[in-house]
Amino acid sequence: QVQLVESGGGLVQAGGSLRLSCGASGRTFSSYAMAWFRQAPGKEREFVAGTSWSGSSSYYADFAQDRFAISRDNSKETLFLDMSSLKPEDTAVYYCATRSGLYAKTTAREYDYWGRGTQVTVSS
Repeated sequence: QVQLVESGGGLVQAGGSLRLSCGASGRTFSSYAMAWFRQAPGKEREFVAGTSWSGSSSYYADFAQDRFAISRDNSKETLFLDMSSLKPEDTAVYYCATRSGLYAKTTAREYDYWGRGTQVTVSS
């Protein structure tokens, strides 16, 4: 059984930073692509960033480019999302996800397993 557990969310002021983590178990972490998505109240879940099985290729949504950085530590089976220059519109529940493929995709339906999410709230 694949399990993904996010942590690191919280309340931060605009302009601040947070590091999200996602611990994985249940299958060979290093063999699969990983991604972060987010969902704000009343909105659809949207892609934030994704990384390939090795971490050598990463993809970002336009709003995440230059402010967010995705990384992974395959030895610790952990995915990270470093967020900086946070804005109130970044407020959402952030989810990590994994898919049965080597490279990340930007659509949620491509992902097989999801964590329960961690809340990020950015105050103005």
